[in-house]
Amino acid sequence: MATAQVVSEKNYLNESKGLWSWLTTLDHKRIGLLYMVAVLTFFLLGGLFAMLLRVELFAPGKTIMDASQYNQVMTLHGTIMVFMVIIPGIPAFLGNFILPLHIGAKDVAFPRINLLSWYCLITGASIAFFSLFKNGVDTGWTFYTPYSIQTSNGTTFVVLGAFVMGFSSILTGLNFIVTIHTLRAPGMSFWRLPLFVWALYSTAVIQVLATPILAITLLLIAAERLLGIGIFDPKLGGDPVLFEHFFWFYSHPAVYIMILPAMGVVSELITAFSHKTIFGYKAIAMSSIGIAAVSFFVWGHHLFVAGQSEVAGIVFSFITMLVGVPTAIKTFNWIATLYKGSIQFQSPMLFALGFLFLFTIGGVTGIILATIGVDVHFHDTYFVVAHFHYVMVGGTLMAIMGGIYYWFPKIFGRMYNEFWARVTFVLIFVGFNVTFYPQFVLGSMGMPRRYYDYLPEYTSLNRISSVGAWTIGTGFLIALFVIIHGLLKGKKAEMNPWGAKTLEWTTSSPPPHENFINEPIVTAGPYEYR
Repeated sequence: MATAQVVSEKNYLNESKGLWSWLTTLDHKRIGLLYMVAVLTFFLLGGLFAMLLRVELFAPGKTIMDASQYNQVMTLHGTIMVFMVIIPGIPAFLGNFILPLHIGAKDVAFPRINLLSWYCLITGASIAFFSLFKNGVDTGWTFYTPYSIQTSNGTTFVVLGAFVMGFSSILTGLNFIVTIHTLRAPGMSFWRLPLFVWALYSTAVIQVLATPILAITLLLIAAERLLGIGIFDPKLGGDPVLFEHFFWFYSHPAVYIMILPAMGVVSELITAFSHKTIFGYKAIAMSSIGIAAVSFFVWGHHLFVAGQSEVAGIVFSFITMLVGVPTAIKTFNWIATLYKGSIQFQSPMLFALGFLFLFTIGGVTGIILATIGVDVHFHDTYFVVAHFHYVMVGGTLMAIMGGIYYWFPKIFGRMYNEFWARVTFVLIFVGFNVTFYPQFVLGSMGMPRRYYDYLPEYTSLNRISSVGAWTIGTGFLIALFVIIHGLLKGKKAEMNPWGAKTLEWTTSSPPPHENFINEPIVTAGPYEYR
């Protein structure tokens, strides 16, 4: 695919030393690792809050916290996982590290803005966590009005923190778009871009266009709380449903900010471990653009019970189901790529296959919820909780784990323990299904979400769900051990241990500071397996 590279002993990890060199670095690879440390730290915190929630829900009545504390823990769990983990997870960490290597560039287009985006995430998260010292926040991660305006807790700090974190997302998206357009290696046409790059490009468009809507909405909440301006509060002449429109106009495209990069990772994993050229390359690439485009027109399915007109409900229902078309194209092409492939069931591939299984369930249940007559009954029940987690956790986090294991040799120049990596997959996959599949049943039985207590007939399924959550937690703790052990004692990695065909595998592991000693010249598509 490209010219061979000279191997250098010097790499981005040992180019310079000291904490200050990391905090002021302009190297996209180091910035990617800064994001990795931040996201993994936030993930541990968000996961801890999830474990506390499941302990409380193990039995009816009070277990370890009261109703107010439960609401605060639930809000922190949702806010951390959505705004600090899943949204920045793949684009900011893996995207930052891999994108320039994927296209044969030395760095992103705006290195200083890239570093600024990391500081925006850290600053915003710090502001949000300050709410803990202001009586906490119990609004839920959606900050629904009028409660989020009238309550006397630290909501202002959380929404301002999310506002600042939004700049991180916008700056990252802008950087990626310009980088892909201007810094591709000679011969790297758009139809030779790896599918992970197509996914990041589609995601970046959503980040740049949709995130400002959320930023404005959060500023309006802060202004209403601090200045008493009537925008969403009906007591002041505002409209609380208007907030839902504003919030979901961003937050449903945000679902695709979370899942599109995951789909890009899965495309890379399935191709590499099937040892086949991807089936329907252009169809998968265009389906990413299609998902990004349609994502801006589906927010109304969150408001089926909010009093919108029947015509609007029908239109939003139809468009929501339409998203299933480009998603089904991807799924079909992934399965076709697997067909008669020389498949290796390494741990990254196991997570890719786990993604296929779990995300398919999440997608099918999404079609169910897009049906108005069904959604009226399932709205705000545990069925929605299960659907959301099958898409976000079963989709995005499975892809993050697969991506970390896949690019670990390239990022750190070392291998991890494959046996224990497979153990993490088994625990996470089994634990996930044990946790969330019973919640579909709970939702169909009528158990509402976000409730501190529940009726006795829901006890057995809640206990199964809690055991599953602790199994997931065990899996992720072992995964952390696998990563740390690989960093400290892993054997030296080859340049291309998987036999993959994309550009990053033509340079040394770990890569040199400038990525490629010789500028790569691309002469074929990204997945030319013979």
